[in-house]
Amino acid sequence: MAREMADLRTRLAQAEETLRAIHTGEVDTLLVAGKHGAQVYTLEGAEQAYRFLIESMNEGALTLTGDKLILYANQCFARMVKCPLEQVTGSSFRRFLSVEDQITLRKLMQRTNPSGSKVQVLLKADTGAPRPVQISIRRLARKGARRATITMVVTDMTASRRSEEQLQTLSHRLVDVQETERRRVAVELHENISQLTYAILMRCDTLAGKLPPRADAARAELLKLRDLLDRTTEEVRRIARDLRPTALDDLGLLPVLRMAAEHFAERTSVPVDLTDVRRLARLPDGIETALYRILQEVLKNIERHASAHHVTMCLQKQGKFVELSITDDGIGFDPRLHPARRTGNSGLGLHSMRERAASVGGTLEIESAAGQGTTIRARIPFSANRSRRTIPKTPVKTKP
Repeated sequence: MAREMADLRTRLAQAEETLRAIHTGEVDTLLVAGKHGAQVYTLEGAEQAYRFLIESMNEGALTLTGDKLILYANQCFARMVKCPLEQVTGSSFRRFLSVEDQITLRKLMQRTNPSGSKVQVLLKADTGAPRPVQISIRRLARKGARRATITMVVTDMTASRRSEEQLQTLSHRLVDVQETERRRVAVELHENISQLTYAILMRCDTLAGKLPPRADAARAELLKLRDLLDRTTEEVRRIARDLRPTALDDLGLLPVLRMAAEHFAERTSVPVDLTDVRRLARLPDGIETALYRILQEVLKNIERHASAHHVTMCLQKQGKFVELSITDDGIGFDPRLHPARRTGNSGLGLHSMRERAASVGGTLEIESAAGQGTTIRARIPFSANRSRRTIPKTPVKTKP
C-alpha cells in the first residue's frame, strides 16, 4: 500500500509539473492518446507574447480536440465557469453545457463553415447560475494531424442581455404610455370636439330656418357650410376611432375586427372575409390592444402597398395561444431584403408590429414572396382565468 501511494504521489507530481510547463510556455507540443490512437498537438500559443495577449483578453479562449477535450484555456474562461484552471485543462468542454446546448453545438460543428460559426448558449459553472455566452468557433487544420483542432472564443453576454432586457422593458413601457395618451385624446375628441361640431350643425339648421324666403344665396352658402361641418365631424370621429375605438373597451376585439373589416372594404373597395372565428372569451386589455394595433398596421400597409384584390382575417384560439392572421393576395415582398416596403414613411411598420406582439409575450410571423401575397400571423399566449366575458361566435363577410 505504501508503495502504491508513493507511485501515485510521483505521478501526481509529474502531472502537476506538466501542467505548470504548459501554462508557462515551456511545452508547445502534446501527445494525446485517444480512441483514434496517439495524436500530436502543437500548442501554437506557447510563445510568451501570444500567451500574454490571450491571458489579457476579457473573453474566454479555448483550444479543443475534435472530441471536445480542452487542450488550453485562459484564466478568463476559468473565471467564467468558476473552476480552477488546472481542473479545466484536460477536461471535456461538454461538462460546461446542458444536454440541449450540447446537441446544438454538435449540429453546428457538423456544418462546414470556413469563416467559422457562432452560437449562443448557457455556460454552466461549478457554482451559481448558468451564464449566457456567445461562442465563436473555428476549426484549424493542423499539419501532420488527422483531425483538426477547434478554437473557441467565449464572450460573456450577461451585460448585453441585461441591457437588452432593460431596453425591451423601456420599449414596452413606452407603448403603454402611448396607448394611455391615445385613449385620452380619443375621449377628448369624441366627447368635446364632436359635441361642439354637432352643436354648430344644429345652429346652422336653426339659422337656415330663420333666413327670409328670398335669401337663396345665403341659404346655399349656409348649406355648404353645414356639409363641410358634417364632413369635419365624421373626420373627427374617424380619427378618434383610429386612436382608440370605444368598442374595443366596451365589446372586445371581435366586434372591432368586424368594424375594421367593414371600414376597410368601404374605403378601398377590397372585400374582406372574417373567417374561422371561434368562440373566444374576452382577452386581457393588453392583448386585445396589441392585436388591434397589429391589425391597424397590416391593413394600412395593404391599402398603401399591396395592390390586393381580397383580404382574409382569422382570429382563433389554439391551445394556450390566441392567433390573429391577415392574408392578402397582393404583390407580396421579401421581408428579408425589403423590410421597409410596407412600413410607410416611418420605416418602423414591421418593427412596431413585432414590438407590439413581444410586449405581451407573443411572436409575429411574416410569410411573403413576390407575386404571392402576404400572410402576417400574430400568436400571443393568454390565461383563460384572466379573460372577461364571452363573445358569441359571429362569422362575418363584408363586401364593398
